[in-house]
Amino acid sequence: EVQLQASGGGSVQAGGSLTLSCAASGFTFDDYAIGWFRQAPGKEREGVSCIRSGYDRTKYLDSVKGRFTMSVDRAKNTVYLQMNSLNPEDTAVYYCAVDLITPYCRMRAPDVYKMDYWGKGTQVTVSS
Repeated sequence: EVQLQASGGGSVQAGGSLTLSCAASGFTFDDYAIGWFRQAPGKEREGVSCIRSGYDRTKYLDSVKGRFTMSVDRAKNTVYLQMNSLNPEDTAVYYCAVDLITPYCRMRAPDVYKMDYWGKGTQVTVSS
């Protein structure tokens, strides 16, 4: 059974940093697309960062480029999202998701909802 457990959310002031972790189990990091996604109240879910196996480049949402860094620790089956210079527009529930059947980084609605497996979200709140 594929399980994704996200943690690390919280409340910070603008300019602060947080690191999210996603502990993955039930699959091997062989053929996959895994990433972080977020959904703010009243908005569609969107891809924040995603990497697909066999590709060196991580995709990032334009608004987080240069501030967020995603990394994958295969030894620990854990995916991280280092978030720096946070601003109120980053406030959202953050989810970890993986695509295994036909791996692809689905970054935008409506395709984003077709990622195969989702973890429970973790709330990130940034105050001004």
